[in-house]
Amino acid sequence: MPSAVADIEEAAAHEVSIADPVDACRACLPACEQLLDRIRDAVAKDVTRDGRIDAAALDQRQSSAHGYAWYATYVAGLRELVGWADRLTEHGHFGELEALILQAAFGEYMAQLIGGIPLSQVEIVRPRDFGLGEDALAPFSREPVALVMRAGNTDAVRRRIAELVAAGLDTGAFGASGLEDESLEMVRDQFRRFVAEQVLPAAHEWHLKDELVPDAVIAQMAELGVFGLTVPEDWGGFGMGKTAMCVVTEELSRGYIGVGSLGTRSEIAAELIRLGGRDEQKTHYLPKIASGEILPTAVFTEPNTGSDLASLRTRAVRDGDVYRVTGNKTWITHAVRSDLMTLLARTNPDEPGHRGLSMFLVEKPRGTDADPFPAPGMTGGEIPVLGYRGMKEYEIGFDDFVIPATSLLGDQEGRGFYQLMETFESARIQTAARAVGVAESALELGLRYAKERIQFGRPIFEFPRVYGKIAWMAVETMIARQLTYFSARAKDSDERCDIEAGMAKLLGARVAFANADAGLQIHGGNGYAMEYPISRVLCDARILNIFEGAAEIQAQVIARGLLSRR
Repeated sequence: MPSAVADIEEAAAHEVSIADPVDACRACLPACEQLLDRIRDAVAKDVTRDGRIDAAALDQRQSSAHGYAWYATYVAGLRELVGWADRLTEHGHFGELEALILQAAFGEYMAQLIGGIPLSQVEIVRPRDFGLGEDALAPFSREPVALVMRAGNTDAVRRRIAELVAAGLDTGAFGASGLEDESLEMVRDQFRRFVAEQVLPAAHEWHLKDELVPDAVIAQMAELGVFGLTVPEDWGGFGMGKTAMCVVTEELSRGYIGVGSLGTRSEIAAELIRLGGRDEQKTHYLPKIASGEILPTAVFTEPNTGSDLASLRTRAVRDGDVYRVTGNKTWITHAVRSDLMTLLARTNPDEPGHRGLSMFLVEKPRGTDADPFPAPGMTGGEIPVLGYRGMKEYEIGFDDFVIPATSLLGDQEGRGFYQLMETFESARIQTAARAVGVAESALELGLRYAKERIQFGRPIFEFPRVYGKIAWMAVETMIARQLTYFSARAKDSDERCDIEAGMAKLLGARVAFANADAGLQIHGGNGYAMEYPISRVLCDARILNIFEGAAEIQAQVIARGLLSRR
């Protein structure tokens, strides 16, 4: 491709932009895909037997399997970024900032593909960890790939990205979304105004005082349709898709993750009921969830089980027209103020795994600080946490807690885990959108401080180690956003997207925390002071890598799914 090579050679000389970045970056994808195929073959050789995954081998080779998941996530992110650029180009919205984001993303991610991807702050996975030699990396030394790596993410590129991002600070314009949907952009504008007026002025105070998001704010969110966004119109919702849900969640979380997360439990509960509930349950609960009259909470996790839902021990024993529930739950978000519990419990003790679990829709009275769980047979208390405080976390004990037999979701016991699995895609897409919002919040806070903070006679924004952080925060946030939108579009098209949703959540959570950490570093010592909102954002961002499936669980799901696809 001599023209692309010439373009990139010229870019390398000027150290800023590539003349035709979309075609140049598209030409790099085959090298990335070839390396990914080599890694897949190496992992598959180690963990499959007779064409099937060997669970024991997969556990033993966990580091390489999870490394494969991260490599696949990087390549998927680059692929979606090219798709984003294509959509923008088609509609005439591909500008200078978008072009630089694209080339910087390819320049940096390809460097990590061959040099090492950070699984965490203390874990790096490299091609040699899969037993690959220099021959596997040869495509990256050929044109035009090597030239994109050299010219894509230079200091001059990062400086120009930071300048363009700074120019959009007051409007939050950190690159075009690529949705190309006027109605969704109107939704974004509406929620951005709501956040600016009702959330941002008070969010840090809620955090510092460890207060619930006020009822008045929840009422306004209900009026805006947050809780019924994806509920079908026949049951009182707006019938919008997961892409719209991402836009709304992103904007709310940009203001405060506690507000952005308020819709999560409604999303999960409504999806559980819509997919698995009896007609009477749908008719009764869905309109009330959609209107915000009922606030649900998810009661799944137990002490010492974490992500291992098959080991849940809370029992629900049938006794005539009721079930009697005994056991303990923990990390229950928004439990006191909720009206409805989606409760996962074991109804068949002879089935120790997933098959013995059932899902219940359990109504409860709202509690208070003095009496958090006023229902007979329920006790519990708050779990103090570093961040994510707007809904609070609780542990709950059930001791002969009586619920009607009609609370069983659907008419069949033993379906609880499988009913829950049907919501995993939506929950993880929504969590990825929360992560994008938090990442944007950190970017805004870091950028604003860098522009205002004067050191050595000039704003610290002008120093390369500062504007470089800001530029990469903007670039990687866009990658996470496009992966999230991609998974949402797949869900809206009724396509299976468990792997794609897992990738979006995996990368988004890391980006959110990386941005928050970089934003705090830009603040210096002030960032460590609780009075500065970046300290809250750092605490809030950290949980994203844990809930809705920890990063290790996400990587396991991605690796297993990809290895099973062929």
